[in-house]
Amino acid sequence: MGMSMGMSSGDDNSTMAPSHHHPTSSASHSHDHMMMMMPMTFYFGFKNVELLFSGLVINTAGEMAGAFVAVFLLAMFYEGLKIAREGLLRKSQVSIRYNSMPVPGPNGTILMETHKTVGQQMLSFPHLLQTVLHIIQVVISYFLMLIFMTYNGYLCIAVAAGAGMGYFLFSWKKAVVVDITEHCH
Repeated sequence: MGMSMGMSSGDDNSTMAPSHHHPTSSASHSHDHMMMMMPMTFYFGFKNVELLFSGLVINTAGEMAGAFVAVFLLAMFYEGLKIAREGLLRKSQVSIRYNSMPVPGPNGTILMETHKTVGQQMLSFPHLLQTVLHIIQVVISYFLMLIFMTYNGYLCIAVAAGAGMGYFLFSWKKAVVVDITEHCH
């Protein structure tokens, strides 16, 4: 026990943080489990890799391959969800208002510039659906962040590659809005 911070030096469990047992604690096993230190540098491995939940542990190359595919698909789904929400928002916009205003034109002329303003009703099914989809999107984004924060190279690549593939597959349909009255080209 010569190492500082109470860590043992001889066993394979040197990744354990110092133990802070409370004698009255009935959940000391789960407390010890929570004290495992996370890696703080990127690594490529598939032994004892916890994935989001304590019961979801990767220990074989096959399990890592399965996790890679699942994380890749989750990241793709996240990108698709973002694009789908934008499309649903455009379809559900109800109150459209046009505002025209005079702007100076060339040689002292006056041009009329028209702007379209759209809105949505708060107590409506489309807004409720957007809210539920937003919650799902936020939860998935945090899951992807936490997966990346495992610092496991395979899982990090799965997040980045899945997000890239999702963007490639889903965002090409995104309409580009061009304002034909824009004067600065």
